[in-house]
Amino acid sequence: MDVITDLMILAQQQQGGPLGPEFGKASPIGLLILAVLGVAVISIGWAFHRRYSRYNRRRAFAEAHGLDVFDQEAVDKAMEEAGLLDRRKKSWF
Repeated sequence: MDVITDLMILAQQQQGGPLGPEFGKASPIGLLILAVLGVAVISIGWAFHRRYSRYNRRRAFAEAHGLDVFDQEAVDKAMEEAGLLDRRKKSWF
């Protein structure tokens, strides 16, 4: 019976935690982490949109000209002849 009483007393005791005027306030590093994560998500979304749009243009061109969508060399050559080949720098994603 003595052990149960000791456990009850230990369970009810509170250790000195973060109480006072500074309790619950965020540090500036938290805001920095949120800003960095926001920039990362936006840049990844932008890169995905560029890649997906480029893919859709190539697919539509290949289907319109009767080319195999997966034959990259033939699609590149046909798009270059039509003046539609996108030679911008490719994304590193």
